[in-house]
Amino acid sequence: MNTTPSSQQESNPEEFGETAGLVDMSVFPQWIIFEDDDLLVLNKPGWLVCHPSKNGPLSSLVGAAREYLGADILHLVSRLDRETSGVVVLAKNKSAASAAQKAVDGKGCVKKKYIALLEGELEGTITISQPLADDKKSLVAIKTCCAIQKPSAKSALTIFNPVSISQSPDFPAATLAEVEIITGRKHQIRAHAQWMGHCVVADKIYGHDETLYLDFIDNGFTPDMAKVLPMKRQALHAYSMDFSKVFSPSHVFVAPLPADFKEFMASREIPIPDFLKG
Repeated sequence: MNTTPSSQQESNPEEFGETAGLVDMSVFPQWIIFEDDDLLVLNKPGWLVCHPSKNGPLSSLVGAAREYLGADILHLVSRLDRETSGVVVLAKNKSAASAAQKAVDGKGCVKKKYIALLEGELEGTITISQPLADDKKSLVAIKTCCAIQKPSAKSALTIFNPVSISQSPDFPAATLAEVEIITGRKHQIRAHAQWMGHCVVADKIYGHDETLYLDFIDNGFTPDMAKVLPMKRQALHAYSMDFSKVFSPSHVFVAPLPADFKEFMASREIPIPDFLKG
């Protein structure tokens, strides 16, 4: 049985400022997708980091989850980049963490699907099999790149399936795509999207100007960025994780489409597919 929250906090007054905002614990329960004795599954907003930071427990998803549970230790089974929203799985004990992590690391045990807004019109399903390695030529230290000839490159396989195309004549074309990752490399979807010429909308690193990311780190989201980026964060959402082969048929976790996605799609006249409605 899929369980989704009735509502969620999707904004924060400091979310894209020079410093990240803190989690409001009164709304934290609204992020809960699923909870039992072993797992806590959350719908992470696109302004919050996963890992604990120096700004205290409420500056990260894991820190807030520890506060909510009154737990000293939680195991992060899956993580997302700060600006990627959606399903994050935490384990409450070592045995559940071990089982879940082995499944995530194993081939085909856990199906992970994302929803992405891509620049341009993607005409059909595209499978990208391009190894990834650190981009030593980039000004951004964390950036990866497709590097088929580098010995250090790790195999990466991503499937992009277009589900809706923008209809508005007032904006450049954009595509809503369902994305499945067969491997789980750092920034895999974003690097592969850039490689195929359909960057993730508003991606500060893998878009058209990586210095936007450096500016963001120093100054937060600025008025100048708003002139060139149609969203405040990259348009990538971890839509579902299917653990039904690991735990039980009910362990299929789904995070509904975020408000900023809906706003962008409405402005570009991108139809919402049936499987994302509700």
